[in-house]
Amino acid sequence: MEKQRLNPTLVYVLAIIGLLCCCFAGFGFILAGIAFIIAQSKIKQAQLNPEEYDLKSVNAMSTAKTVALVILIINVLYLLWSIYQIYAMGGWDAYMEQFDEAMKQFQQAQAG
Repeated sequence: MEKQRLNPTLVYVLAIIGLLCCCFAGFGFILAGIAFIIAQSKIKQAQLNPEEYDLKSVNAMSTAKTVALVILIINVLYLLWSIYQIYAMGGWDAYMEQFDEAMKQFQQAQAG
């Protein structure tokens, strides 16, 4: 009987896209969270039936789970920081006013 293999590619792809989405106020936590949950469930399946799964692929999925967890933590911290920044500036309206002012200054600098 051939042992089943776990393929961590989807977990890695979701986690890396989640890392890239960190730039959007930490909203990559959604993709990183999905990647972590997928890896967790696959590892649990393998632990329930260890004789059916290839050990190397289980180890690879465990590494992918760790990567997803680290990216999830980074995203959550960045999300909390973004919320704090908006709150510290006096709310969303004040944040957007400051953003608009920065954009005007940038456009003036580009115009010469």
